[in-house]
Amino acid sequence: DRVTVLLQGETGSGKEYVAKVLHYNGPSGDRPFIEVDCPAIPADLFESELFGYEKGSFTGASGRRIGLVELAEGGTVLLDEIGDLPLPLQAKLLRVIEERTIRRVGGGAPFPVNVRFMAATHRDLRIAVREGRFREDLFYRLNVVTLSIPPLRERREDIVPLAERFLHQSAQTFRKKILRISPAAQRLLRDYAFPGNIRELSNLVERAVLFCGGTQLEPVHFPV
Repeated sequence: DRVTVLLQGETGSGKEYVAKVLHYNGPSGDRPFIEVDCPAIPADLFESELFGYEKGSFTGASGRRIGLVELAEGGTVLLDEIGDLPLPLQAKLLRVIEERTIRRVGGGAPFPVNVRFMAATHRDLRIAVREGRFREDLFYRLNVVTLSIPPLRERREDIVPLAERFLHQSAQTFRKKILRISPAAQRLLRDYAFPGNIRELSNLVERAVLFCGGTQLEPVHFPV
């Protein structure tokens, strides 16, 4: 359960979805699942976001803050788009994954954390390692189990089941009584290339549900 997992695939191909399936169907499924969008966190705030900080550790630190890793205690941290992380931060992350301890910014001694790390990227990390943009030791630490997620266009048999799942979710959200996707609309979806992968499919179905006035989604509801 604590084995590190690396998920590789195109943007929007469903890496986060797979990570959640692994987490919620595992022994720690009742524990937190926390996703960290690595590129979205400024480099100078990365440590305090992930590991937390103590009161007075920097200007504006008016109290102790628990970091994302500590909040995930007993569960999973997904490091999304880890390939975009700067090298100095990669070194700090490597230490946490190896030692299973963290130290809050401005804090004292490190303390243990019981967290499973997963990482996701759309980049080829082997190439990044060769080019010196990604630490080799961190790559091998993450690369215990690697799952390559194929793009949606290469698994067309998944398109309709996924669309039906998104339909039920969106119908609940928008309180619509939409029951099905018509056969013609299913054919349309299966024939579409989905350059945006699962994320695009999810958005398409959500939009279709929003603008559908009946109980069945038709081709007219999918502007592809």
